[in-house]
This record gives sequence, C-alpha cells and structure tokens, in this order.
Amino acid sequence: MPATPEALAHAADLADFVAAAPSSFHAAAEVARRLTDAGFAPRDEVEAWTVRAGDRGLVVRDGAVIAWAVPDAATADTGFRIFGAHSDSPAFKLKPRPTTGRAGWLQAGVEIYGGPLLNSWLDRELRLAGRLVLDDGTAVLAATGPLLRLPQLAIHLDREANDHLALHKQTQTQPVWGLGAPESADLLGELAAMADVDPARIRGYDVVTADAARGAVFGKDDVFFASGRLDDLASVHAGLVALEGFAGDGDHIAVLAVFDHEEVGSATRSGASGPFLADVLERVQAGLGATREQQLRALADSWCVSSDVGHSVHPNHLDKHDPVVQPVLGSGPILKINANQRYATDGAGAAAWHAWCAAAGVRSQEFVSNNAVPCGSTIGPLTATRLGVRTVDVGIPILSMHSARELAGTADLLALSRVAGAFFG
Repeated sequence: MPATPEALAHAADLADFVAAAPSSFHAAAEVARRLTDAGFAPRDEVEAWTVRAGDRGLVVRDGAVIAWAVPDAATADTGFRIFGAHSDSPAFKLKPRPTTGRAGWLQAGVEIYGGPLLNSWLDRELRLAGRLVLDDGTAVLAATGPLLRLPQLAIHLDREANDHLALHKQTQTQPVWGLGAPESADLLGELAAMADVDPARIRGYDVVTADAARGAVFGKDDVFFASGRLDDLASVHAGLVALEGFAGDGDHIAVLAVFDHEEVGSATRSGASGPFLADVLERVQAGLGATREQQLRALADSWCVSSDVGHSVHPNHLDKHDPVVQPVLGSGPILKINANQRYATDGAGAAAWHAWCAAAGVRSQEFVSNNAVPCGSTIGPLTATRLGVRTVDVGIPILSMHSARELAGTADLLALSRVAGAFFG
C-alpha cells in the first residue's frame, strides 16, 4: 500500500530528528528540548526533586535521557509503563590526538565504536558530532557539517576488490578531511569553532562520526525510508512522539527511557546495565510518598517495552533467516522472540504486546532467528534483570542493520509510535 500522508509526515519528522541527533549526546538533548516544549520540566540530579500527581519531568545523564508523565490520579503504588530505547549507533570515535595524516592528506585518528558494517562507510560524506568538555567541567555539544570521507581504493588498483573487500581496522579506516601537514591543522579546532569555544579550553571529548546525508523516503509508493542511525533513533523517536501526545489520564506513569552505550554492552552509568532508570523511578516514587512495600507493588504492576530494530527477511539472503518466520518491511512492528532469553519476551509479554497493537489498530509481525545464526541482544533482558519488571522486546524490521545508512518501511515507523501511544494509555 502507498505510504499515507500521516506516515510521510512522521517520516519527515524522524528525518529532522536524526539530523538534529548525530551523536547520543545530541539525541538526549533533542529529546529533552522537544519534551520541554511539550511541558516537561527538566530536573537536575544533584538537586532535590518535587514530584506529585500530574507531574511531567525529565532528566538527562550524558547521552541518556529519562522522562516521565504522572497521571493526575496517581497514588504511591501506581505502576509504570516504560518505553525503552537507545541513543547510540555503530560508528567511528575520535581517538586522542586525532589530527593525523600521511602523504599530503589530513586524516582523522578514529577507533571503531560497536559493530559497524565497515564497507558501508566508504565513499560517503561524514559529520563529526559529540560533546567537548572544557577546563571548567562544562560540556558543550558540537557538530560539523559534511567534513570527512573514507575513500575506497579504485578498482584499477585492486582488481579483486569485488571478490574480497575487507578493511584493515587500523590502517584503512582513517578518514580524510583535508590536505596538508598534520602539524598545520587541528581537527578539534574545527569542532570547537562550530561550538564557538576556544579549542585551548578542551580537556576531554566524546566525538563520533555520522552520515551527513538526510533521511529520505523513496521506492514505489514511497514505501521505503533510508537514514543513518535508525538503530535505534527510530525507536527513540517513536517513543518521543507518543509521550508528546500522552494525555496524562491513564492509570500508569508513562516513562520514556533512552539509554546510551547499547552498542558496546550497556555497562556504563548511562547504559541500561547502570542504575539510571532505577534511580529515577525510585525518586519519582519517593515524591509520591511510596513506602518500600508500595514501591515493590508498583514495580510488580509495571511493564517495559524494549524497542530496538530487528532483521527483515532479505530477498538476496533467504538462507540467513528462519524458513517460516520472515518479517518484511511495511507489514508492521515486530515482536522479538528468543528461546535463550537474548530477548525478554515470554508468553505473557506476547499477549500484552498483541493487545496494545490491537488497541492502536496496528498489525504486528514476529521475529525469531535462524537456529544457525545467533541473534544479538537488547536492553530488554538488562532492564528486566535490574528492575524485575515484566518486559517485552519489540521494534521495527529493517535491512542494512549497522550500515552507515539503514533501510526501514515508512509505514512501520508510524505504526510503532502508535503502539507506543496505546502502551502509555
């Protein structure tokens, strides 16, 4: 079916969101900006919080953000509906002393972050984005426009490139960004100029690459949407849009939890294995006057939807997929299932997910891996383990996962956000 006007508008909004969120720090800041505009009050972790029925708040920790909307009728033992996602994506991260080069070229010293499809980063314009930490401890967001490129070796110089293209992770992944001698240039200075800060004040940084091209709808009947960082900004955006539209009259506290560092294991203070979500939920409950008994009752009455992208069946590689369960772009969000609990979905979670989909008027698909092709994991099992909250793993099907530019179904993006809205209630 052709993409509807509403789906196209949602995709255009997602393209704007991705463009504003080239790093996890920018993503957290953009979520906070939009929710602040929607009436959510930012909180500082080092200050005392006042939380009461009807409260709408958010807190940013590095590249993560958690926001909550307390219904007017909330009590001390009101449960949570948590929509979880992550803000980071596979990329290249700047090393110390990043201004390098050889043979008259300026290059950037980078380290591989996560598990990118390396060859997908070749021959495309790249941005740099992240945070600069100054001499007074202030963190400043910075991002460039198109600045770097990883040029591929010409076929004339490697006649067998189409048979065995593989990149050496140290010597063949350092992008070019100018011409000249390294001692005459300053890559961090380029970022500092974009942030309007003195480069001499930079004492630390967390900076990654991102595809500079804007997300785009294309294909017959506009059924496809391609963009960088769909893993997992598609889920972040779906939850954000749902929370922006939350009326606040449900019987659970609506929570959007966006974690950093999922692509490298989540074991950080802003990752899903850290205490961030548990700390925020406890402070919200304390504001509502909850005793420890009431806190535990509320968690027992809570749900977490862990949303991350999953694999669509690939028409050129059918042998990599389950022979029966084959989700495809445009046919709805996916319920992710794994017998070894790499995903947190169980029978109760599946039933709940299908009920939320029905309430949203959205059809769903299922995803399970080919037995010979082990699946990855998500924040779902980590959140379930930390909180003891019932958790279900979902997402949208995509192709080109971990590519610099991934492929989704235009209709699925809106459908996921609608289910998130039904989940919040």
